[in-house]
Amino acid sequence: MSSRHHHHHLYHQMSSHANDGGGASYDEVDLEDMEWDEALKAYTYACPCGDIFRITLEELHDGEEIARCPSCSLILTVVYDPDDLSPLVA
Repeated sequence: MSSRHHHHHLYHQMSSHANDGGGASYDEVDLEDMEWDEALKAYTYACPCGDIFRITLEELHDGEEIARCPSCSLILTVVYDPDDLSPLVA
């Protein structure tokens, strides 16, 4: 009986740790370390899942600082100075 209880406890520990709060940022990265993708019109950064985080210049001008990966739930916090942004071209 005690071994079953132990197994359940271990499982609970693993599953709660894997989720870590749900909205945790994968990493923080400086905007200058991201790559501008002309086709996407967005700054991009490699995601560990194999896809890329992306954030558009428009989002940055709106004060957004979260780059998202379309393939997984990870998010990236982008560190930047709003004064350093390229102007939006209409």
